[in-house]
Amino acid sequence: MDKPRVALLIETSGGYGRSFLAGVARYARLHGPWSFYILPRGHEQVLPNMKQWGGTGIIARVRSRKVAAAIAAAGVPAIGLDLAPEVVASMPPGFQPSEIHPDSQAIARLAAEHLFERGFAHFAFVGVRDRIWSQERHQAFAEYLMRTRDHACPVFTLSEVSRTARFSQDRQRLGAWLKQLPKPLGLMSCNDDCGREVLDAALQVGLSVPDEMAVVGVDDDEVLCELCDPPLSSVALNAEKGGYEAASLLDSLMAGRIKKARRLVVQPLEVVARRSTEVWAVTDRNIARALQFIRDHAHEPIGVGDVLRLVPMSRRALEIRFRQVARRSIHDEIVAARLRLAQKFLRETDLTLEAMAERCGFGSASHMSVVFAREVGLAPAQYRKRVRST
Repeated sequence: MDKPRVALLIETSGGYGRSFLAGVARYARLHGPWSFYILPRGHEQVLPNMKQWGGTGIIARVRSRKVAAAIAAAGVPAIGLDLAPEVVASMPPGFQPSEIHPDSQAIARLAAEHLFERGFAHFAFVGVRDRIWSQERHQAFAEYLMRTRDHACPVFTLSEVSRTARFSQDRQRLGAWLKQLPKPLGLMSCNDDCGREVLDAALQVGLSVPDEMAVVGVDDDEVLCELCDPPLSSVALNAEKGGYEAASLLDSLMAGRIKKARRLVVQPLEVVARRSTEVWAVTDRNIARALQFIRDHAHEPIGVGDVLRLVPMSRRALEIRFRQVARRSIHDEIVAARLRLAQKFLRETDLTLEAMAERCGFGSASHMSVVFAREVGLAPAQYRKRVRST
């Protein structure tokens, strides 16, 4: 087979796109060589003449029916990022590209739990109009809040994030909307670009972040997040692994090893906490002390009794008040903190389960595995395989 020629219609202006492309490049370096067509700027949607260029495959974020039609007409294997239903519906009969999507349910859960940990009882979401991934993240966030907290989730939808007159009007409306929501407020934005605009709107109307409102984005574009005022916390996605797996799938499609379209999923890794969520939205000092103690000592073999000795309250009174504020028992909070630590070790280290269990405050590897599978839905080894790069 001749050298594959792959057209990449993926933005390089954002952290997610760059990480995804790094995964594609890594696969090509290990299994290639490949030749690429790419526009190293923003969201341009210009497909080359694939027949003239000799193109053999396409990986694209398809933003219009025109581009979808051009990809279908190229007659080569294609993988689409975040394909909207109307785009898929516009494609010619018989043409079905493979797809790759971030896991909206898992992203929303991580963002919500991050805000729960900080004691928030009021929540909101800000998204972008006409973007299926934004709609999916809002729906997943709202459903998770309703299921776990029986709490509604007001939403504000921006026009495409850009420096246009229309967006300037959007920002004014956004600021007024944020101002009237109950405080303290825990807010999820659909991505980091949107999170930046939320922070700017809050600044314009005099809202204090994170004291009155905490904000968490998605993508963990490190440069963008650090340039926000204050720096933006964000859900990090395993985009590089997603790019690697997309390239692997495209390779198999181009070689004829796989005939049918497939759907890949990009998993989130963790919330990278920055100043925009560095706050405890808990007015009860005793509960705040208890929560902080659990966060600081979860790796030790602590129990409910250790928390009771810290706080001058009866066991019954503390347990009732703790559940009212944290929405779970002291024991469950300790388990949740240990699981977060275990997930971090699984993502970032090669520790054995025995060593990990000891460092996470679990009595044994077998006990940790049972609790992990019950609460996370995967065995530790399965979780490590899913989140670690190929």
